[in-house]
Amino acid sequence: MCAATSDDSLTDWFNRNGITEVECLLPDITGTPKGKILPALKYLKGGRPRLPDSIFIQTATGDYPDDEDRVWNPIEMDMELVADPATCRLVPWAHEPTAQLIHDCYYLNGDPVECCPRYVLKRVLDLYAARGWRPVVAPEMEFYLVQTNTDPDYPLEPPVGRSGRREIGHQAYSIDAVNEFDPLFEQMYDYCEVQELDIDTLIHEEGSGQMEINFQHGDALDLADQVFYFKRSLREVALAHGMYATFMAKPMENEPGSAMHLHQSIRDVRTGENVFAGSDGQPSALFRHFIGGLQCYLPHALALFAPNVNSYRRLLPNITNTSAPINTEWGYDNRTVGLRVPHSDPAGTRVENRLAGADVNPYLLMATSLACGYLGMVQQLEPRPPLRDSAYRVGHHLPADLGRALDALERCEEIAELLGDHFTRTYLSVKRTEHLAYARVISSWEREYLLLRV
Repeated sequence: MCAATSDDSLTDWFNRNGITEVECLLPDITGTPKGKILPALKYLKGGRPRLPDSIFIQTATGDYPDDEDRVWNPIEMDMELVADPATCRLVPWAHEPTAQLIHDCYYLNGDPVECCPRYVLKRVLDLYAARGWRPVVAPEMEFYLVQTNTDPDYPLEPPVGRSGRREIGHQAYSIDAVNEFDPLFEQMYDYCEVQELDIDTLIHEEGSGQMEINFQHGDALDLADQVFYFKRSLREVALAHGMYATFMAKPMENEPGSAMHLHQSIRDVRTGENVFAGSDGQPSALFRHFIGGLQCYLPHALALFAPNVNSYRRLLPNITNTSAPINTEWGYDNRTVGLRVPHSDPAGTRVENRLAGADVNPYLLMATSLACGYLGMVQQLEPRPPLRDSAYRVGHHLPADLGRALDALERCEEIAELLGDHFTRTYLSVKRTEHLAYARVISSWEREYLLLRV
């Protein structure tokens, strides 16, 4: 186990575990690991590693915005990577003893790099701390196992399990369907145990080869770090077993999409009590205001929960997407709404945000969802009445594509103020660049139906 809390204890931990290499990691805008790999001795004695701040303006395609809005500095200033010792873990799949650490980013003058997603989450958590509140979250992560596929024009297929056959049909909650991939999941649990990832339930979801992992509830920053590590680890395990693990929101057109649901509650730092429950055990005013904030601001912030063009395929109405929400209605134990409140005792009163896809950056998901709820609490926003019927009958009340979602985010000054104006402008620039790159692509659908018919 890694209990490193200072440079000295980090050195001791390296020595105890015979560490020869260090992976210096940080999440970029998409949540992808970036960083450097260094010899352990050089890492401990060579000072803080440096990287250019342009890491945070690189798109998913590896391109950069034209920067007409001057959202980043053209000289690509150096950042120092400052390790968070609490994130020190072994790399289970490495051939030599290797450590991995998540780093925060600072300019050489000591200023934090505002575009770093981890900093954005810390910024929002500081707002809660200033009011004596501590968010408690529990992520639920859906994903698909698929057959390896090196041709992007070829549709994905479910992998072959132990029986030698592919899944057909939907097998939600099937134990036998999970057991088809027992060797993979046994190794996944081993890797998670080595990395102290506090995963809980594994279930088979509705899609062919679609699974869900639930995390135990805890601190938001720690859980974002755990999701960051988990996604990386699962991809490695899947590759070792001849498969891909994908967190695309909608990887296959005739299968359900994959979500990252986020359960949220707020504790009073002084008493440790859940502020969502009143003294009589009933939902409190802060609980209502939190939901009111989510209902008010989530449509403006959807580009942070659905960050890619593919994300919106999951959120379309009247398609094979089963329980994916299409609005921000709320209800008790209602899986058709965007904001579900599970039945629980007063101490467990919480709100499940069901909007985000599995492709979301976990740091930005938690920062943005908590920011929306925070605005509701401080502005005392009242929610609409809870739904007791299907939310699909209410209609689609969300931006329908990435372009419209980015427009909505750009218009929302309140979200930009909490997440940081510079971060928000940078995010908009990066995502608009990705959206334009996608618009230039001629799809197989266009060639199939338009080539000889129009």
